[in-house]
Amino acid sequence: QVQLVESGGGLVQAGGSLRLSCAASGRTISGYFMGWFRQAPGKEREFVAAISWIGGSTYYADSVKGRFTASRDNAKNMVYLQMNSLKPEDTAVYYCATGHYYYSSLSTGYDYWGQGTQVTVSS
Repeated sequence: QVQLVESGGGLVQAGGSLRLSCAASGRTISGYFMGWFRQAPGKEREFVAAISWIGGSTYYADSVKGRFTASRDNAKNMVYLQMNSLKPEDTAVYYCATGHYYYSSLSTGYDYWGQGTQVTVSS
């Protein structure tokens, strides 16, 4: 089993920044892709970003490209999502996820999920 715990969410004004963290524990996740997803009220969960554990290749949804940056610290089993130039439409619960050695932008491509952290962007 893999346990994921997100932190760093909060309330921020439009144009502001937040940095989300995801701490992984349990069985080794070495080699796994890590994904970030978000879900706004009344909407389906959507892909935000993903990062490979080896090499640090990153993938982003078009809606966040150029504003969000995913990174990881393998030694600490940590993954981060730096979110800049936040917009009210970025308001959602943000989840980190993992579970496979390949990239996927689909939630079905991930087996383990954190509990989520709320991000609220005020206009």
